[in-house]
Amino acid sequence: MKAAIIRDYDTAIEIDDIAPPQLKEGSVLIAVHAASVNPIDYILQSGAMKDNVPLEFPHVMGYDVSGEIIEVGPGVTDFEVGDAVFARPNQEDAGAIAQVARLKTDEIALKPAKLSHEEAASVPLAGLTAWQALMSKAKLKSGDKVLIHAGSGGVGTLAIQIAKHFGAHVATTCSPRNADLVRELGADIVIDYHSQAFDEELSDYDIVFDLLGGETLNRSFKVLKKGGKLVSIKGQDTDDLASKHGVEFEWFLMEPDGAMLSDLAKLLEDGAVRPVIDRVYPMSETREAYEQLKDGHAVGKIVVTIDQT
Repeated sequence: MKAAIIRDYDTAIEIDDIAPPQLKEGSVLIAVHAASVNPIDYILQSGAMKDNVPLEFPHVMGYDVSGEIIEVGPGVTDFEVGDAVFARPNQEDAGAIAQVARLKTDEIALKPAKLSHEEAASVPLAGLTAWQALMSKAKLKSGDKVLIHAGSGGVGTLAIQIAKHFGAHVATTCSPRNADLVRELGADIVIDYHSQAFDEELSDYDIVFDLLGGETLNRSFKVLKKGGKLVSIKGQDTDDLASKHGVEFEWFLMEPDGAMLSDLAKLLEDGAVRPVIDRVYPMSETREAYEQLKDGHAVGKIVVTIDQT
């Protein structure tokens, strides 16, 4: 099969023929129609996490996938050949930018019928990250005041919509060029990070979802009311600012979860949440897709399509 691979850490992405994954018990093989790219892909590619998350080579790039089941393994009863599904696979099954991918059935969900494969592929990692941060970690409830940083990015665009759907008052930070977009997605307050200090403009918030880390994380504690919660995927509270401000802090890594993705799929099918896609590349231009991602200015997600011929 054709796949976008790296042959070692810190090497260039190649499109080459490799053996397809082998079917396992409790898993399915899918013909991949689309995948999307995420920062974790190139962080792992660089070798920065090789002590914690070692890669086997050749390593197939990509952690978001949408496609059609072509084979089911032993013990699989809830999915069948021909089902259109989407997922964020676990580390062992990672490898979305390829003609065939293997997925565990507890990590996949039926693709919403109204979404194209390109749209569906843009959702799993970012959508599950937003869902788990807001619903599982922060325990968001109707009426909560929520600040979501980087609202025009892949996670941010979905987080705004999820928070708004569940009744939150949403503030977000972004550049002026994306202000109209985040308002359309449901943001009640938009902070221009070029000209406004969010920690001077906002106060008494129940939840902050940090997607940036560093000084942004540290300043975010000031926004919370006593007993509020800051959830981050980018940094740690190394100075114990949570205790100083009387709030809670949690850093987490998203976990694949098919049941949770199915819940999100219902919102996508109903139109309560919609994907935002910046650009779509063919698999032959995977390297260019990651170059755009590293630039840091993509609005929503960057998607790669896979030709099955």
